[in-house]
Amino acid sequence: MRKAIIPFVILLFVFLSASLLLSKADNEDEKFKKTLEAYLDALWKFYPTSATLAGYHKYDNQLENLSSKSIENRHEALDEFNQEFVAKVDKTKLSPELQIDHEMVLDALDLELFRHENLVPWEYNPVFYNEIFANCVRPLLTKEFAPMDTRAKNATDRLKALPKLIKQAKENLKTPPQIFTETAIKQFTGIMNFYKNELPELIEQAPEANKSKLKENLTKVIAALVDYQNFLQNELLPKSTGNFRLGEQAHLRLTRLTLQNDIPLQELNARADADYKNIRREMFLVCIPLYKIMEPKIDLDNPPPNLNEDQLINTTVAHVLDKIKAEHDAKENYINRIKTSAEEIKNFIIENEILELPENNLEIVPMPLDSQGITWTRLSSPGAYESSGTYSLEVTPIPEDWEEDKTKSFFEEYNNFFLYLWAIRKAYPGQFVPLFYTRKYPSLARNLYPNMPLIKGWPVHLEEEFIFKGFGNYDLRLRLNQLKLLLKAVMDFKLELNIHQGGMTKEMAVAYMTRGGFQTQAEAERKWNRIILKPVDCACTYVGFQEILDMEKEYKNLKGEAFSKKEFLAKLLSYGALPIRHLKKKILE
Repeated sequence: MRKAIIPFVILLFVFLSASLLLSKADNEDEKFKKTLEAYLDALWKFYPTSATLAGYHKYDNQLENLSSKSIENRHEALDEFNQEFVAKVDKTKLSPELQIDHEMVLDALDLELFRHENLVPWEYNPVFYNEIFANCVRPLLTKEFAPMDTRAKNATDRLKALPKLIKQAKENLKTPPQIFTETAIKQFTGIMNFYKNELPELIEQAPEANKSKLKENLTKVIAALVDYQNFLQNELLPKSTGNFRLGEQAHLRLTRLTLQNDIPLQELNARADADYKNIRREMFLVCIPLYKIMEPKIDLDNPPPNLNEDQLINTTVAHVLDKIKAEHDAKENYINRIKTSAEEIKNFIIENEILELPENNLEIVPMPLDSQGITWTRLSSPGAYESSGTYSLEVTPIPEDWEEDKTKSFFEEYNNFFLYLWAIRKAYPGQFVPLFYTRKYPSLARNLYPNMPLIKGWPVHLEEEFIFKGFGNYDLRLRLNQLKLLLKAVMDFKLELNIHQGGMTKEMAVAYMTRGGFQTQAEAERKWNRIILKPVDCACTYVGFQEILDMEKEYKNLKGEAFSKKEFLAKLLSYGALPIRHLKKKILE
């Protein structure tokens, strides 16, 4: 009898111990969730415009308060939340998935502290204010998330508060880098167009009871914005002498918080050096049969002895690219060409069963004027708190003030062959497919703070797949441009480090891109601006691509003959947009 009781007692002990551990985990999970809820609520209270865009509507009737006292209080609150997440939440007692979310939130909090301690955008980046001006009212009157009278009332409250924020902007801004102020000035034409032309039309759709107050406050806002536009041009621009380089230590911190890489930065840098050489050699090999039928200037079978390897590659590849660059659409058909290219790619994906596409469609639309000037494209998606909504790829139209030579240079870069590959990276699958599927994971932290190297590197991993499966009927001109686009990702990573951590000048960067990367002058200058205006963003693609390559290699070894690329690609996105170090563990479980 005693022997029968002993196993029962052991089982009971194990069951009670497990129940106790689960109970502790549940308690700690709830503590973390409540702390996260409080942190996010404070975040949205400080950034109410961003809250509205995210689908968090508690502060729709408020506008950013960027007084020195408000900023100081926010900084102190961040320190307090940091202590709460570290000291009051025991990470070891959290359930496994929330342990990852806890780490992601701490990094996001650290990134916010970095903004306060290093970037200080309210003092050194007028584009920061432009983003608020452009987005604080528009979504309230264009998105149907609440009754129109409620949204109109909240829009009135924000319009009423805007002159105060404009005054704070004039008081706060010190000596930004020149390019920040120049970009803000260019964007302001679009902002003024919204308030003078688009917003009055939206107001006409509001209930009669709200119209008079909306119009009354709009008149005051327009006067304040005109004054601010003059301030940007006449007062801020002359004193915009700030340094655009972050410096090594600040850039390394931002890199760690943004990239979340598992491969050390030093190794990534070495890989980029090797890839630069290898991709250029591959481009040369692809060009040989094309060069021989394109009015060749030299005999490739017996090249001139005075040309070294780099010079031979440059001469051959540049010659072929020069021959095909004229095949492009007219300026007015640019965005339509992207749409038709994306549709062809989408059909190819379906026919060849490369991956499962989302049930949602991706709209391709012109980017609003008030958002232009930093990135050439932007993926607009439902907010992190929204369960549904539309996805659209916003594309910058060719600027009206571009001279003919600059426009010509742009289209020589984005010719019909290059545009197909660019559409694969930007449209289908682009960032749209990975972001759509990662959003299905039920974690608010992962939806709010997606790992951008995964999102941006995922479509790059597919580009070669399209070529090898016969997209474009094995046209070598497409393969050449696929390699050129891949080379661009490598060079973007190198440029990011050399500009912000080193002393690379604009002249040096442009020469590197035009000579080594076969990019046009217009494209090289645009990339220089983007790296300065959005630090680390340009490094995400290459880092994500390299991390995914490593994961695929390990996953192949794990699965053996059962390996399926389609299944691997789907699995990459099934856990939410995790930091790579966590994703690697998940993939290999």
